[in-house]
Amino acid sequence: MPGSAVRKSATSTPIASTAKGRRRAITVVAASLVTVLLAAGYVAADIVDLVPGLLTVSGVTVTTPLEAIPAATLVGTAKRNVPIDVAKANALINRFGAAEGVGAQYSFAIADDNGSVVAGHAVGAPREPASTLKTLTALAAASALDMGSTFSTSTMLDQSPAGVVTLTLKGGGDMLLGRGASDPAHVNGRAGLATLADESVQALRQRGIGSVRLTYDDTLFGAQRTPSNSAENNPDNLYFTPISAMAIDGGRTWPGSRRPKNPDTYESYPPLSTTTAADAARAFAGLLEDRGITIEGPVRSGTAPAGISPLASVHSAALGEVLGFALRHSDNTLAEEFGRLLALRADSHRGGVGGDGSGNTKSNSAKSDNGSQNSPAGAVAAVRRELEHLGIDLSSVTMADCSGLSPGSSISAATLAQVQARNLSAGAGAEAGEGLSMPGLVGTAIERLGDPDAAGLLRVKTGSLGHVTAIVGNVSRTNGGTLAFAIIVNGTDDAAAAKHAVDKAISAMIGL
Repeated sequence: MPGSAVRKSATSTPIASTAKGRRRAITVVAASLVTVLLAAGYVAADIVDLVPGLLTVSGVTVTTPLEAIPAATLVGTAKRNVPIDVAKANALINRFGAAEGVGAQYSFAIADDNGSVVAGHAVGAPREPASTLKTLTALAAASALDMGSTFSTSTMLDQSPAGVVTLTLKGGGDMLLGRGASDPAHVNGRAGLATLADESVQALRQRGIGSVRLTYDDTLFGAQRTPSNSAENNPDNLYFTPISAMAIDGGRTWPGSRRPKNPDTYESYPPLSTTTAADAARAFAGLLEDRGITIEGPVRSGTAPAGISPLASVHSAALGEVLGFALRHSDNTLAEEFGRLLALRADSHRGGVGGDGSGNTKSNSAKSDNGSQNSPAGAVAAVRRELEHLGIDLSSVTMADCSGLSPGSSISAATLAQVQARNLSAGAGAEAGEGLSMPGLVGTAIERLGDPDAAGLLRVKTGSLGHVTAIVGNVSRTNGGTLAFAIIVNGTDDAAAAKHAVDKAISAMIGL
């Protein structure tokens, strides 16, 4: 019958099979003899060094191992209270004021280790700071928040009695999520949606679940996400997108050929999505479907169920690393987010239902006596309170936002230099200094090194708007001392010339 097996006697040995067996045995024996002869020949050749190998009859030359070179001291301990050459400082400031592009509306402050201005021009005049305002937010955040904590992005499973299974993607504030697997080597993409999908699918399979409704919870930062008037300096959404509970790569929409190979480094500004949480949720839905989970209906916004533990979670880089990323790239959205984290923390400390400053807030509707705390205005108020607690003089300061993007902010060079002087001392807030750019090396100042001799001796935060050129930072001087500085140029009609003058001036400060 077709498909049936033919049964043979266990004792029968067909003649054809016997002949084949003899030929196979002869072949095996011959192959073995050839192998033995070849091996013996190779050994002989090895002994006389005709082929590479361990055996030899030649003498062995023993070499003395190289000695390790001891590590050099790259940066010595900074000396405190080394006097600044005031005459040279004032001469430098005068040259800067006469440089092309600077004009009349400029301030220049040079301060000692303690933040006291020792030389300057119009150091108390309020001027528009552009992105140097971020240094105030950075110092406040680094001083008050737990900079070792992380943002969490989680999935929450809700199985109703009616049999409807809902999976909620809950954002905890990570706006640097990656699409792929979690990437421990980078800040941007440290937490990956693909890893979250893998862990979530595994947990769903263990429960016998193959289809879910998917919602996403973007309620962390309430309804007010954007500072007033920020659109005036945000053409085509290049420089800001409303803060949200989650985003992939900060919402950047890179054309395929321009996407950086290193997610932590980019020099151009692609348009930013304004629906970052929804984008992340749709990407997550696709990852679940790729792994065999059926998504029932459209992905919708919602609120994660209270009182249940996450099904799976991924975690961002530490807040200190995220702050450094924000400063080096002058990321307006992340700066606003750090202000909001301070606001949520402040509300929590007043006894309300707020947050712990790490994205794990308990409510998005916290109120203070002065109105909504979870708002752009609440973020500004929280930054100011922390800076006042630190003893920073805010008498000249008007903050329209936490990033310097919105028009209406003003600050004196003396206050900016005072903030930078805090980065010259050990203690709380160190991340505000560690995240600064280094001219010629990293960050927005990578093209701002005016003198190669100053490489590695400057840490700065740049600020640029159409009519504003500013820079603040601190200097390791060649005599072993340090200083803090702030330069603000308003009303320039030649930004390129003004930047060139700024770059020369900050490099020259290493010799004061």
